[in-house]
Amino acid sequence: MNRLILFLFASLLIVACKPRFEKEITSEEIENHIAYLASDQLKGRYPGTPEDLLLTNYIAGEFKNTGLLLYENKGIQWFEIATEIEQGPGNQVEFGTNRLVPGTDFQPFSFSASGSADSEVVFAGYGFQISSPETRWDDYNGVEVQDKWVMLLRGIPGEQDASSPYQNYSEDRGKALNAADQGAAGVIFVSGSSFDAADHLVELTGKQHPLPIPVIQMSRSAADRFLLEAGADSVTAYESELTSGLQPVSFASGKTIRAVVDLQPKKMETANVIGILKGADPVLREQYVVLGAHHDHLGMGGVGSSSRQPDTIAAHYGADDNASGVAGVMEIAELMVTKSPARSMIFTTFGAEEMGLVGSAYFTEHSPVELSSIQAMINLDMVGRLNEERQLQIGGIGTSPGFEHLLDSLNGPYGFDLKFSNEGYGPSDHASFYAEDVPVLFISTGAHPDYHTPSDQLSRINLEGAREVMLYASDIAGALANAQEKIAFTEAGPKVKGSSRSRRGGITLGLMPDVTYDGTDGMPVMFVTAGKPAAVGGIQKGDVIVSIEGKSVGNVYDYMSRLDQLKEGMSIVVSLRRGEDMLDLVIRL
Repeated sequence: MNRLILFLFASLLIVACKPRFEKEITSEEIENHIAYLASDQLKGRYPGTPEDLLLTNYIAGEFKNTGLLLYENKGIQWFEIATEIEQGPGNQVEFGTNRLVPGTDFQPFSFSASGSADSEVVFAGYGFQISSPETRWDDYNGVEVQDKWVMLLRGIPGEQDASSPYQNYSEDRGKALNAADQGAAGVIFVSGSSFDAADHLVELTGKQHPLPIPVIQMSRSAADRFLLEAGADSVTAYESELTSGLQPVSFASGKTIRAVVDLQPKKMETANVIGILKGADPVLREQYVVLGAHHDHLGMGGVGSSSRQPDTIAAHYGADDNASGVAGVMEIAELMVTKSPARSMIFTTFGAEEMGLVGSAYFTEHSPVELSSIQAMINLDMVGRLNEERQLQIGGIGTSPGFEHLLDSLNGPYGFDLKFSNEGYGPSDHASFYAEDVPVLFISTGAHPDYHTPSDQLSRINLEGAREVMLYASDIAGALANAQEKIAFTEAGPKVKGSSRSRRGGITLGLMPDVTYDGTDGMPVMFVTAGKPAAVGGIQKGDVIVSIEGKSVGNVYDYMSRLDQLKEGMSIVVSLRRGEDMLDLVIRL
């Protein structure tokens, strides 16, 4: 009998010492998933590519093998994206008897509107309107540009270096937006020889939010031909005069340019992958907990791809960002099937997150279940680099009253150094759910030097650390899925309130813009943070901002440009569309 008791005690001790759920979430399976997701075969998982299709089929296959119910039987939620912009057949520029050649004599900018103008050209130097302690410069003083083409030099006078007082005003898009503010019909940029001796034409890079007017670059030789016909000097002569005199040189040419810009978005299909585990409780099974991660990355990188090494064309493997999170979703799904949670669960991976949370926004707009039935969303984004200090970052704990206590209570067996953030919105897919009043948790092991570079590879993943993070996330998901009470939602903004200054050093109104909108009719507001200037001034979720201080706002790019012109302490007028009504609100910064 004593031998039997000792044997049973020893057996129980062995079982107790084994890592929990070792059979369900293992380092080996995590490694196998990431090895495929971050492989040369998938070439960086860029949305809309053949590799993207392989990726989504792989995840759907794993969901099926796990025993999940697949969305619309295949698990694939298709949606369209515009990955880049292409020139249509209608691009043309003419003046006098000159008909310019697209790609040789001129090129539209990626942020140009499609459209045409047949108007006089006004030369307006660098397109500056600066009034600062360092310098005062107004290229529009004394010239009328309403409904006319504005010809501008790219860059700044003199050396193109960061110490120049003109550097903050040198960006092409900002100059073109300012010209639109003056009523210009369109903008023609020319590169002076000091800006670009070889006079390269701009490339159409990616899909960018358009301005309300056409914007083109004209080659220096073509611009010189036009200026010669107008009886003016060459581009180089004006660049030299502006640099030496450091004061505006602007004039009406008296000559007309006829131009058409024809840009077409190149649309492709990508997808979210969705699997559902029905809950065991006959009442709670009509409620859902979502566990998600984005599966896309930057492809082969390059200019306009968000790569931190844009001059390097190579597979951006994204082992941590976010093959690790996708592996976590698949592994936790496999585990939760064996646990039969009370509530139902949705396991999903999102496409096109790197393009602006496009996939998760599409999910919430076309949810497979009623959004009101979603009790919470857990987002895994970069969970593969647990460091020696065992730091684990978790955002969104302020979005439900019980989150912080729950996370602390489940941390005992793991001993993570938890770094909490209250904020419900942020640069990942949970933001799309928070905007719909869903409590969210954003789990990440944090950024690192390999982020958005080709060096983010499997060899640098902490597999055992990733396994522990996934186990912890599964505990959280299980606790939420089995909670008998409704998971309450609370609005949660930044920890430090009352300032209108953002982390990047500029002004913020305290709202979340809809970065997926790429038109020119205003900027939709996805969420407004309580206590911040926008909320105090009356801006609401769902409003569409159309102007700030009388200057048009067509999309998020315009919005950010307008904020850069503001200062803390100002009172500004924000014009917006709310349903069918137009409102002017005074916002105190």
